[in-house]
Amino acid sequence: MKLTFKRLRESAVIPVRATAESAGLDLSACLEAPVVIPPHEIRLIPTGLAAALDRCDAMLMLCARSGLAAKHGIGMANGVGIVDTDYRGEICVPLINQSSVPFEITDGMRIAQLITVPVYLPETAEADTLPETVRGEGGFGSTGR
Repeated sequence: MKLTFKRLRESAVIPVRATAESAGLDLSACLEAPVVIPPHEIRLIPTGLAAALDRCDAMLMLCARSGLAAKHGIGMANGVGIVDTDYRGEICVPLINQSSVPFEITDGMRIAQLITVPVYLPETAEADTLPETVRGEGGFGSTGR
């Protein structure tokens, strides 16, 4: 599989793995000026990159960086982000400051991880009934603590 990046701005950083066996590629902010994320607020941070996979049975997933989350309370506002294989626009990362102090994002700062995930593209259908299971309609908390 090949993942190709296009710089949309000259200062964009092409993602790399921190180590040879890292699952994620580090995504960096591409900013003209620092962005301050006030406590409990969200800012959409551009990366200056567009991307293309050479196959349609995979997607790119944006994930939070554990160091930013653990040390500063900075996470992804949507939990994880999905970049569909046919999207060719700029990859941006919605960051949320879950702490009680402002946090500054600077140009080139590593802000998220990008991983490649396989995708099944099922045909959809409507039915009046679904196959029975042991769990049935048991919802939240129905299988234990």
